[in-house]
Amino acid sequence: MKKIDESLLPFYMFAVDHAAVGIHAIDNNGRTVIYNDKMKEIEGLALEDVGDRSILELFNFEQQESTLLQVLQSGKEQLNVKQTYWNRNGTEITTINDTYPIYNETNLIGAIELALDVTALEKFVLQPYRKNSDPVTFGQIIAVSPPMKAVISTAKKATRAKLPVLLIGESGTGKDLIAESIHNELSPSNGLFYTLFCHSSDPILIERLSEDLNDPGPFTLFCERIDLLSIPLQQKLLAILRKTSSSNRQFIASIGDDPVELIASGALLKDLYYFFSSFTIRIPPLRKRKEDILPFLTAYLMRRSERYGSLLQGISSEVENLFLSYNWPGNMRELEFLLDEISSLVTQETVITYDMLPLHFRMKSNEMSDDPMQAADFIVQPNKELLPLDQFLREAEVYYLQKAMKLNDENVTKTANALGMSRQNLQYRLRKIKK
Repeated sequence: MKKIDESLLPFYMFAVDHAAVGIHAIDNNGRTVIYNDKMKEIEGLALEDVGDRSILELFNFEQQESTLLQVLQSGKEQLNVKQTYWNRNGTEITTINDTYPIYNETNLIGAIELALDVTALEKFVLQPYRKNSDPVTFGQIIAVSPPMKAVISTAKKATRAKLPVLLIGESGTGKDLIAESIHNELSPSNGLFYTLFCHSSDPILIERLSEDLNDPGPFTLFCERIDLLSIPLQQKLLAILRKTSSSNRQFIASIGDDPVELIASGALLKDLYYFFSSFTIRIPPLRKRKEDILPFLTAYLMRRSERYGSLLQGISSEVENLFLSYNWPGNMRELEFLLDEISSLVTQETVITYDMLPLHFRMKSNEMSDDPMQAADFIVQPNKELLPLDQFLREAEVYYLQKAMKLNDENVTKTANALGMSRQNLQYRLRKIKK
């Protein structure tokens, strides 16, 4: 390997940190050694967050293995590979990667990945919504609780008025389903339903929007989470909407928090709020409408049975009590993802029992008790299916840290000293537990 002039290292470091592509390098143990500013922007993590963890601990690759790990194992480069994955905060990311093995003479010492972020092009752009599934209507939305019945009633009034609509609610409450239901309730039909995902302050979003709205035909535009756009892009969005407003177009937007607070904090443009606020609909979180949990579960199992022939028909009384006592911070989306995870592992079972719940959910749901987990939960038993090693180690770590904190009266410094780790490292791990 060519020896590097140490006087040039600052230049190399500057180039890495200011490159327009994300750069992520790992050693032969899968530990991060380079993680530049662009990669931090793409993945929402920092070098201090990833330095002491393997790549498997940081990301969830559901459809494919990490290209970094593939190259590390094979020693062969992989070029122009599109990869979609989820970081530990649950954020979906899509990149186009060029990944290379790194050799010291003939010894493979690691791998490096150059990642071009195409999340905005893959998802966060104007595109027809729900192309691959049946259209959503009000009749398909579970609304047993009085708050959700009120939401549906107000949304139906909005379809008759054809005025702009603002949906307010936490992540996972179903704002997108309400928006599509409004579109499908319109008479006469508004033709296409488009969604603009505003999770990225990329100028490409608004440029594409301006082009696509030149079509004079009727349509519905749903701007999801306008409060996540930068203020300059919110101003551009408002100008486009005002220019293209007409009687045959329905505009809907969503935000994730109280609009007054968002405006006061500088996250939401007041004039953009006024544009959409003709009909304001607040969608309550699941913890405030738990009457909808069991009907949703019943509808989910019926749908699963019809589509995939699943044998699941219900849940045990223990699981029912657990579901009704849990606060569901991820709302309906969290419940649906949990059911997806359980259902994908079912063979001949007809009832969801406590033992079938993922360990990570049992740990979260039992946090309110005096003794949330038992050491016996981590004993390998021959009659139970083994967890993937990485998942087992993560969950065992959570259990161990919670116990250690309890033994040290929730004092971070004392616990860190007892565990032989830095206070900063422990704080990082505890923050991840709470998410």
